[in-house]
Amino acid sequence: MTGIKTTGEKKLMLFSGRAHPELAEEVAHQLGVGLVPTKAFDFANGEIYVRFEESARGADCFVIQSHTAPINKWVMEQLIMIDALKRASARSITVIVPSYGYARQDKKHKGREPISARLVADLLKTAGADRILTVDLHTDQIQGFFDGPVDHLSALNVLADYVGAKVDRSKLTVVSPDAGRVRVADRWCDRLDAPLAIVHKRRDKDVANQVTVHEVVGEVKGRVCVLVDDMIDTGGTICAAAEALFAHGAEDVIVTATHGILSGPAADRLKNSKVSEFVFTNTLPDPSDLELDKITVLSIAPMIARAVREVFEDGSVTSLFEEQQ
Repeated sequence: MTGIKTTGEKKLMLFSGRAHPELAEEVAHQLGVGLVPTKAFDFANGEIYVRFEESARGADCFVIQSHTAPINKWVMEQLIMIDALKRASARSITVIVPSYGYARQDKKHKGREPISARLVADLLKTAGADRILTVDLHTDQIQGFFDGPVDHLSALNVLADYVGAKVDRSKLTVVSPDAGRVRVADRWCDRLDAPLAIVHKRRDKDVANQVTVHEVVGEVKGRVCVLVDDMIDTGGTICAAAEALFAHGAEDVIVTATHGILSGPAADRLKNSKVSEFVFTNTLPDPSDLELDKITVLSIAPMIARAVREVFEDGSVTSLFEEQQ
C-alpha cells in the first residue's frame, strides 16, 4: 500500500471583511456557524493588515465581502484575505461577493477604455480564489470573466414575492427601465403573471449618469407599475423612468433593485420622487442614514447561506437557479 489515508471530515469556515459585517453575521446565523475571528486594521498610510485567529489548514473557506463605498478599499481587503487563506493552506477558497464591484464596466463603449469587471475577476483569481458566489451581476457575461466556477444567484424571488403579496396583481404591470433589463423584467412577468412595459431611454455617453427618457412602450395608464433594475446608484435613471410612467397615467410606481448603492444625489432624488416605495435587498449596507420611510430592505442571507451549503456539501447550486425561473 502506498500513500496515507485520512479519516478527517470536511470543515466549513466563514470569514467576513469589514465592509458589511451585518450581512455576514446573518449568513453565519443561517448556516449555524460562527464567523472566524479576524484581526483587521488600517495602517497610518492606509495599508490594510489582516490575520485570522484560527487555523484554516485543509478547510473549505468562504470569504464574504460586499464591494461598497469606499469600493477600492474593500476590494483590496478581500484580495488580502484571499491571499492570507491561500498562504494558510486552505483546501478551497470561495469568494462571496453579494455586490460585485466595477460590474458596470463590463465592455468597451469607446476606444482606450478598460474592462474593469474583467480586471476584478482576474485579481480575485490571482489572489487565490477558486470560486465566486455573487448576486445579480449587471450583465450575465461577467460570469465568463472568471476562470473557474461562478454561482450567479438572483434576488428576483425575494423581491417579486414581496411585491406580489402587497399589490393587487390584476392592476400590476412590470416595467423595464431600459432595453437591457427586458429579459429580467420578463421573468418578473412570468412569476407575477403580469404584463410588460418598457421605458425607452437614451443615455448621454459623454456625461455620467445623464439620462433622457423618450417614451413608454406598453399600457401603464391606471396601472400599478413595478420598475425592476439590478442597481440604483445616483437614482437618475430610475426616477426619470418613474416620471415618464406617471406622465403616461400610471396610478402608482414601486421601484425594486437588488443593489441600493444610493450615492451622490440619490437621497434627494428618492425623497422628491412620487414613487411610493423603493425596495432593495441587503447586498449592501442598510441605507438607514438616508432617513427615508419609503425604503424597504429585504434580506438575501437565507439564499446565500443555502448556496454556501450546497457548494460545501457538493450539492447542486443549479437547483437554486431552476427554482428562480
